[in-house]
Amino acid sequence: MNRGRALRERIGAAGLAHAMSAHNPLSARLAEEAGFDAVWASGFELSAAYGVPDASLLSYGQHLDMTRAMVEQTGLPVIADLDTGYGNAVNAMHVVAAYERAGAAAVVIEDKRFPKDTSLLAGGRQELVAIEEFTGKIAAALSVRADPGFVVIARTEALIAGLGQDEALARARAYAAAGADLVLVHSKQRTPDEVLAFIAAWDGPVPLALVPTLYPDLDEARMRATAKVGLVIYGNHAIRAAVTAMQAVFRRIRAEGGIRGADGDIVAVEEIFRLQRVAAMKEAEQRFVPRG
Repeated sequence: MNRGRALRERIGAAGLAHAMSAHNPLSARLAEEAGFDAVWASGFELSAAYGVPDASLLSYGQHLDMTRAMVEQTGLPVIADLDTGYGNAVNAMHVVAAYERAGAAAVVIEDKRFPKDTSLLAGGRQELVAIEEFTGKIAAALSVRADPGFVVIARTEALIAGLGQDEALARARAYAAAGADLVLVHSKQRTPDEVLAFIAAWDGPVPLALVPTLYPDLDEARMRATAKVGLVIYGNHAIRAAVTAMQAVFRRIRAEGGIRGADGDIVAVEEIFRLQRVAAMKEAEQRFVPRG
């Protein structure tokens, strides 16, 4: 089945699909094994993996190559984080078509001005383009969609920019009217109150998507209870978990002057072999590679 259609079916069947962030095929595979419905090909995580700020510094080609690699190594729908679409509406057309060809199930485009700052950065630049400009970008993205199952998600940063509920709702309604399949609303408040107020006022024809990074008390049960949220994205937990684990193990090895203590607390090499699907490679080798 087309992965975009699979994502749509999951939202329809469960009422709420859940996506885990990833920055490479290994983290995408771990998300699949953990039981998530989809993978979020996170621009923030990939930027962090490259050791650079999430500020439109990586090229779309770098992100596209990693997204394609995730698609090839997991059966889950992959939702690509396209930031601002890498430019204007014409740029967005080119980029969205490339991600659909690469096998992504969905793309998310946000209404910030290019180049962007990451949403949760204190003091970051959170400048939004005009509503008319962004609805044109959404329409342009839809115009190159080859399969109607492919999902285009419009993300408004109005709450991130401090523009208030009325502006956020006006933008979300306009983006839904332009044809977006879902609207993602983001907030940097430390409680879910701002987002819950938005959800309560939402009267648009499409489901909402949330990224509850800063308000973890808003769990999936509460999201389902609203009957308006179709997708929750855990936007940066893969890279944060990886950094947490690596920092702890690296510090311990230096403190103890060797790996004897740390070695028992990390997965065996055989687990990495399993995740690499080495057994399947060796089976193919037995069948097809001549001996001697």
